[in-house]
Amino acid sequence: MTATVEFNPFDPATMQCPFPQYAQMRAHAPVAFVPQVGLWFVTRHDLVLQVLRDTTTFSSRFGGPSIASASGPADQRLKDVVAEGYPRVSTMLTEDPPEHTRFRGLVSKAFTPKAVAALEPFVRRIVTELLDAWGDRTEIEFVQEFAVPLPVKAIATMLGVPEDRYADVKRWSDAFIAGIGTQLDLGGRIAAERQVNEFQHYFADELDRRRAEPQGDLLSDLLAARLDEPGVDARPLDTAEILSILSQLMTAGNETTTKLLAEAMLLLWQHPQEWAALRADPGRADAVVEEALRLSTPTQGMFRKVTADTDLGGQQIPKGSMVVAVYAAANRDTEVFGPDAEAFCPGRQKATQHLAFGKGIHFCLGAPLSRLEARVALEEIARRVDGFDVVGADHLRYFPSFILRGLTALPLRLTGPPAPAGPRRPAEVT
Repeated sequence: MTATVEFNPFDPATMQCPFPQYAQMRAHAPVAFVPQVGLWFVTRHDLVLQVLRDTTTFSSRFGGPSIASASGPADQRLKDVVAEGYPRVSTMLTEDPPEHTRFRGLVSKAFTPKAVAALEPFVRRIVTELLDAWGDRTEIEFVQEFAVPLPVKAIATMLGVPEDRYADVKRWSDAFIAGIGTQLDLGGRIAAERQVNEFQHYFADELDRRRAEPQGDLLSDLLAARLDEPGVDARPLDTAEILSILSQLMTAGNETTTKLLAEAMLLLWQHPQEWAALRADPGRADAVVEEALRLSTPTQGMFRKVTADTDLGGQQIPKGSMVVAVYAAANRDTEVFGPDAEAFCPGRQKATQHLAFGKGIHFCLGAPLSRLEARVALEEIARRVDGFDVVGADHLRYFPSFILRGLTALPLRLTGPPAPAGPRRPAEVT
């Protein structure tokens, strides 16, 4: 018998706080069909892992009907706008092996852990400059004055984007995610696609420049990336493929970090003993980041398409069904994280088993960058800010998406202006 649940992920109250509903589903119907949206929701940690690891049964080619095949006057308006840009091709996020193997391998050649680690001094300088910009003010809006510009500046630097175009990077990133987990109307979709076209034309021109004169940045590295592995398609990335990959890197590089930082600050305010511990030892920032990732899960889940009739957790799911692997629910599973899984406990056992960045072959390539930015940010904030309060905590709101969850704003009142960036002990110099 099919387990069905009455659950509307688009309900405004649910999008503000979905966790009680996810807990009920995880306990009583961990694999359940939600007729309101025609999707299967998977909420238990072990079952979400099964979905992520079985890429044959649970395909990442979940894009649905393409814009090119749509019909009707309204669809034609959208197609006409999209035609003004480059083809929207599937790459890492929405492909399976062997195509995914090629894309992942080529991008990994350019987006290396070494390249990300080398950004730490630059990231720390951005953080210091943002804190300095608060000046003597005691009230700031943390999202717009810190959590947004930090990752935007970092990814823009990796892509060789000049400072006067940083605002465009954020605007383009917003357009990429405008329709993810939201109910976007036709006008909104057209507006977002026009922004995507602008992004495409800008970076297509930049790629042409790098082909003529490589500059040692990520764009040049993507163009130069080659694979020499038996049985793997060795073709270099073309322009449309790189544009698709860039949109994913920009989204992962911006949105996850922005939402993570805001939620981490909210959690630290809600748990003053953890703020005090971080102030006493900024080296705890890594543990705070992992626990904030687990509890906030900025990417709440991801879609998969079922390629054959299958059994998952005792439920028969028909071929062609769409599944949502709900990372946010899995990350609060008491069977993995203990009876206090709902609590904020930096340094908890098994903390790194969270699924905030996914798992398996589709594990987020931007994870090292997001972790670096968040760690450095919390280290410097803890060193320089005595204390803070959230202003209007009862009125905080999250973006209206059941996939990408993050605060729209976080007003803070500081107990004192940020202290100047002083010299560090030699062991802390990066």
